Amino acid sequence: MGPFKSSVFILILHLLEGALSNSLIQLNNNGYEGIVIAIDPNVPEDETLIQQIKDMVTQASLYLFEATGKLFYFKNVAILIPETWKTKPDYVRPKLETYKNADVLVAESTPPQNDEPYTEQMGKCGEKGERIHLTPNFVTGKKLQEHGPQGRAFVHEWAHLRWGVFDEYNNDEKFYLSNGKIQAVRCSAGIAGTNVVNKCQGGSCYTKKCTFNKVTGLYEKGCEFIPQTHQTEKASIMFAQYIDSIVEFCTEQNHNKEAPNMQNQKCNLRSTWEVIRDSEDFKKTTPMTTQPPKPTFSLLQIGQRIVCLVLDKSGSMATGNRLNRLNQAGQLFLLQTVELGSWVGMVTFDSAAYVQSELVQINSGSDRDTLAKRLPTAAAGGTSICTGLRSAFTAIQKKYPTDGSEIVLLTDGEDNTISRCFNEVKQSGAIIHTVALGPSAAQELEQLSKMTGGFQTYASDQAQNNGLIDAFGALSSGNGAVSQRSIQLESKGLTLQNSQWMNGTVIMDSTVGKDTLFLITWTTQPPQILLWDPSGKKQDGFVVDKNTKMAYLQIPGIAKVGIWKYSLQASSQTLTLTVTSRASSATLPPITVTSKMNKDTGKFPSPMIVYANIRQGTSPILRARVTALIESVNGKTVTLELLDNGAGADATKDDGVYSRYFTTYDTNGRYSVKVWALGGVNAARQRTIPQQNGAMFIPGWIENDEIKWNPSRPEINKDDLQDKQVCFSRTSSGGSFVASDVPKAPIPDLFPPCQITDLKAEIHEGRLVNLTWTAPGDDYDHGTAYKYIIRISTSILDLRDKFNESLQVNTTALIPKEANSEEVFLFKPENITFENGTDLFIAIQAVDKVDLKSEISNIARVSLFIPPQTLPETPSPDEMSPPCPDIHINSTIPGIHILKIMWKWLGELQLTIA
Repeated sequence: MGPFKSSVFILILHLLEGALSNSLIQLNNNGYEGIVIAIDPNVPEDETLIQQIKDMVTQASLYLFEATGKLFYFKNVAILIPETWKTKPDYVRPKLETYKNADVLVAESTPPQNDEPYTEQMGKCGEKGERIHLTPNFVTGKKLQEHGPQGRAFVHEWAHLRWGVFDEYNNDEKFYLSNGKIQAVRCSAGIAGTNVVNKCQGGSCYTKKCTFNKVTGLYEKGCEFIPQTHQTEKASIMFAQYIDSIVEFCTEQNHNKEAPNMQNQKCNLRSTWEVIRDSEDFKKTTPMTTQPPKPTFSLLQIGQRIVCLVLDKSGSMATGNRLNRLNQAGQLFLLQTVELGSWVGMVTFDSAAYVQSELVQINSGSDRDTLAKRLPTAAAGGTSICTGLRSAFTAIQKKYPTDGSEIVLLTDGEDNTISRCFNEVKQSGAIIHTVALGPSAAQELEQLSKMTGGFQTYASDQAQNNGLIDAFGALSSGNGAVSQRSIQLESKGLTLQNSQWMNGTVIMDSTVGKDTLFLITWTTQPPQILLWDPSGKKQDGFVVDKNTKMAYLQIPGIAKVGIWKYSLQASSQTLTLTVTSRASSATLPPITVTSKMNKDTGKFPSPMIVYANIRQGTSPILRARVTALIESVNGKTVTLELLDNGAGADATKDDGVYSRYFTTYDTNGRYSVKVWALGGVNAARQRTIPQQNGAMFIPGWIENDEIKWNPSRPEINKDDLQDKQVCFSRTSSGGSFVASDVPKAPIPDLFPPCQITDLKAEIHEGRLVNLTWTAPGDDYDHGTAYKYIIRISTSILDLRDKFNESLQVNTTALIPKEANSEEVFLFKPENITFENGTDLFIAIQAVDKVDLKSEISNIARVSLFIPPQTLPETPSPDEMSPPCPDIHINSTIPGIHILKIMWKWLGELQLTIA
């Protein structure tokens, strides 16, 4: 434990970097420390799983070390063990490690039987991924035939996670034409293999060589490239790490730049090693001269949640209704958000600190009510944040160590002495979530959440935006089963005049409904409140608290599935409505929305990106309506529609991650982020993802010169989702970020169009080339670009490296559409040799009205194939009947044996040899 505990303190410097990452990983003297592998609470207890994780990482460490030229290895790893598993003497309580910041999650797949390892990647090439997903079946070696040794596959996933590289295979396009010849998508191109198809008829299957399609020039559908068992090629791990000889990443020298795979599309034809070489890890590391030590492991078991509220009650909290809003948000947290069984304490502070409640375990509604009555009701004095934190540490230590405990710190005041307690915060092992209220909250406040892996939020004084309640509502446990967490279904506010009504609906889907709470707040007088369940029955029984200016209704049992309707009437005041619930069942994963920004600091004119990840278990939710509201410290709110279209800020189409660029800065300072997600008739649950960023599924292998096949990889018909449609509503706090270097109005236009990343090309009739892509905007993915520049070349590297010198296509008739529209353009290549067997490469650059240019798009390709003009032929034996079921690969088989095989084959076909 010694080396691991000390590494937690070293990670502070890492956490203070600009990129928003909850990971605790750091690189120290060639070794990766602070890796967190979490076993999902729903995984049945199995001690052997822990040992299998250790074995996997140990094997992976040496493989990684050799693959990177003795640069990197795995030094220490924390394994998070569910609270429900039996305790053991060598299990200790976590410090900053939680399920929310776990780098690897071992969990059952949703739906079952989908055991493919994969890595969530929201960003661009070279940007770190989010998390590696493994299943117990994979870790315990039950999927060796499908994905190869676990340690090797783990290194494949690590490269996705740590260095932001992509796969070098392509499940959707397994072959391509190059100079008129069919090539398998692979890297390096020197990997040898055979092209075969597994044909099944009437319950029996046989293997045959792939048939050449005389129309497309490619192989028939279902054709697979099966690598030879014995290879001399050493690359690449991002193609097929399961091959024994593969021990390296592709380099600039052996990278297959023409292969249509995600690595080439996302990384501008660069090899994986070039991307790794550009990483910060590579730049600060030199090769070791000795073998690395084996990884060490810390076994951490999740315990009961321990949280202490540290609430500012200084004089400034008396302004702008802040203290009352704190009471409303605090009651939501205590009545609903914090989970049963948690230990909760409360400290208030001004220039001094006051313990309002020692740690109390939440076992009943009366425990919640007792704590809610301790919320501050009067504001006076100065602001001393460190005093409040120290008092919280003391209160926690009376019952438990501070390791792994949580502090929710809210303040609205300036305090330039926060840094004085930074060391105490680091040493405490506590996680600090910060809530900045109003425009003057201490500027160093976010440092506390950054250094401890906490959640940072900001709430303005605009009550109708419901920011403070959203901030507290987002503070559900980072550990425990998702079924125990509070889920926010709705959060809305409105300022009403002259007896106006605030009307709306809330969708209660079948995955939630337990512990449902409707919370309504007002600013002057109680409004008229009307609520109906899906059957039309009016709901009575709201608990009204006139002092705190709020009313709430807790729905007993499981709330009815369907549309709940509400109507609120008031005059000359602001109302808000918040609806929260929990999973309806411990066995049915709820639909969840997790939102975040790509960074916690935005420096003008660099754009920010907002993400919303919508899932049910591990299944992504597609075609939802997702909206982000970004509010500046000035109170200005920008609304963005987030998209899952694989264009602009969105890395991958139909992966359940919705994204959009944010460029409309209006001032320096804090910005809050909130996401609404609505699933209606178009929203659907995707059972599997066509190709995730993960180790390749092995279609088959060669054993004793015979091809053995795995069962087919599960596929999904994207157009056949009618029975999987889902209706739901969710809101999610995306935390906050801080903007700097924003000039005073008028703000100059320094934002170019975004890069086109989904350019596709195909041959049309008459040697025409048809291009399709998603339109960028005037400012990244907003507005409309001014024009396009399209250039072509027969050399892929010339087009990439000498784009401005390449042949330009006439685009006079091409008028850009609004951002995120589908663009189609047809042209005939001119002034360039375009004949049978020619490979033509195409790229686009968008230009805005002030002549700012986008990055060059991904490079699309077409290969001109002219079908041969031949007379009809008598079908060959290959085309008439199933061939010999055993295709032999080894060319060194004795000649007499070959003759025997041929004789048997001909006999089966009932052919006569003259």
